Amino acid sequence: MIDKAIMRLSGIHKLMGLLAGLDVSQAIFIIGQAYNLSSAITGLWQGHGLAAQIPAIIWFIVFFLARHLINYLKDEMLDKFAATKAKELRRELLEKLFRLGPQIVQREGTGNVITMTLDGVALVENYIHLILNKMINLTIIPWIILAFVFYLDWESGLVLLLVFPIIIIFMIILGYSAKAKADRQYKSYQVLSNHFLDSLRGIDTLKFFGLSKRYAHSIYSTSERFRKATMSTLKIAILSTFALDFFTTLSIAIVAVFLGLRLIDAKILLFPALTALILAPEYFLPVRDFAGDYHATLDGKNAMTAIQKILAEPEIKANPVVISTWSEESSLVLQDVKFSYGKNEFLQPVNLTINGYQKVGIIGMSGSGKSTLVNLLSGFLQPQQGRISIDGNELKNLNQDSWRKQLLYIPQNPYVFEATLRDNLTFYTPDATNEQVRAAIKVVGLEELVSELPEGLDTQIGNGARALSGGQAQRIALARAFLDQERKIMLFDEPTAHLDIETELELKEKMLPLMQNRLVLFATHRLHWLQQMDIIVVLDEGKVVEIGKYQKLLAQKGYLYRLKNRMGGKLNEQNTLV
Repeated sequence: MIDKAIMRLSGIHKLMGLLAGLDVSQAIFIIGQAYNLSSAITGLWQGHGLAAQIPAIIWFIVFFLARHLINYLKDEMLDKFAATKAKELRRELLEKLFRLGPQIVQREGTGNVITMTLDGVALVENYIHLILNKMINLTIIPWIILAFVFYLDWESGLVLLLVFPIIIIFMIILGYSAKAKADRQYKSYQVLSNHFLDSLRGIDTLKFFGLSKRYAHSIYSTSERFRKATMSTLKIAILSTFALDFFTTLSIAIVAVFLGLRLIDAKILLFPALTALILAPEYFLPVRDFAGDYHATLDGKNAMTAIQKILAEPEIKANPVVISTWSEESSLVLQDVKFSYGKNEFLQPVNLTINGYQKVGIIGMSGSGKSTLVNLLSGFLQPQQGRISIDGNELKNLNQDSWRKQLLYIPQNPYVFEATLRDNLTFYTPDATNEQVRAAIKVVGLEELVSELPEGLDTQIGNGARALSGGQAQRIALARAFLDQERKIMLFDEPTAHLDIETELELKEKMLPLMQNRLVLFATHRLHWLQQMDIIVVLDEGKVVEIGKYQKLLAQKGYLYRLKNRMGGKLNEQNTLV
């Protein structure tokens, strides 16, 4: 029941030792509580005055308070430990996702990864708290109580001992059923997260094509499947709790009947019989507590398994060669580079040479290998074969800090942090002056946005704060690039794919000056960008089918020429797009 990954957490064995010690003390306090309560009741039954029972009542109160004090201490320890480990786990997960790159998010689904990082880690935190507390309680407290009941009355102890395994077996049977339901529920949750986020991202496009109602129905159907899976899981959880309560109550009733019959026959004294009867519910309490929280532990265990699966993903080993700062004399050579996922080849042997400050356009239809090539150039993928070299230094991959520190990456959907506009603009250059920030705002055309904000640059934006359009988010990303003058390599991955053509053309005027004196790798399917590129790499089904200058490729009337005509582009006498 305990995930093996929990046992690998730092400090777990020390914590379990402390919890075990506290549970031994708690079991002793439970016995002391029952012992003194029985002593007081027996004394009153035998005709002794209430004053004579004061010491037993005081000890009962002391043991009662000590027992609940231990519960409080255990909860505090577990809260602190679980919160610390959840924080560490979230940091490890985010660092791992960053190292693995965008392909892991594409494979697992953006919605699933976000849900895993936020809600999933919270479920794991609850799981750590519950499973450690309940399991240690279950393995220590009942057996100390059982030993004392055997000391008082071996027949009552034998009844308790025989009933306990039956309850455990029944719990296991229902547990497997609940686990299967919980697994289906978690998978439904993953599908719902991905589907909802993907639909939300493309809502403008769906509305434009009149498909929003159809997708709303699809989201409703997915949410209904998740609801049914959740209700099915809860039915099993409630049934198991009811069944365990029924069997434990029945077991206590059996003990009570046997004790009553033996009291009538004068085969047992009132004190040991009453003490055994008071301890019987305490004996079954840990297993009932465990059953009550079993569903919550399953949710956390599923989340823990999903997170550990990501953390166990193999990483590209960092390249030991230090890559020098990119300059006009630098060169990047790909020779027979190939990459595939399983049997699917996303890049067939690619040969490419890039020199100095060039603007390199990477063009192709969806699925042609543009994103794979971008991920390879950013160091998130390692080719299965071929050679990569920079300035004559041969590299296995580009997973190198000295390379990534030179990159400015602008994706389709730049991230806007929940912070002030100033903090968002200076995220990579926190030491930028007000004059530099104002200059960046002017270059990328953010003056209108700043004038609209109530507190100007100090206005909170992102997430639940001030919402931004796609064009405004892209301008913020461009301003970050403008402020960072040290990085000489710009990597664009479909940066204008979700913008309308008017916004895109307006942004284009702002982006082109930022590309001066830099190596620019620009992946796009928007053909109007190609005229500003120094060299164009044309991809088709993972193959580099053409490399060259724009006009030369059009004059050849090869793949790029056919692609342009297929996409509705018209050419004038100079072979430029009109």
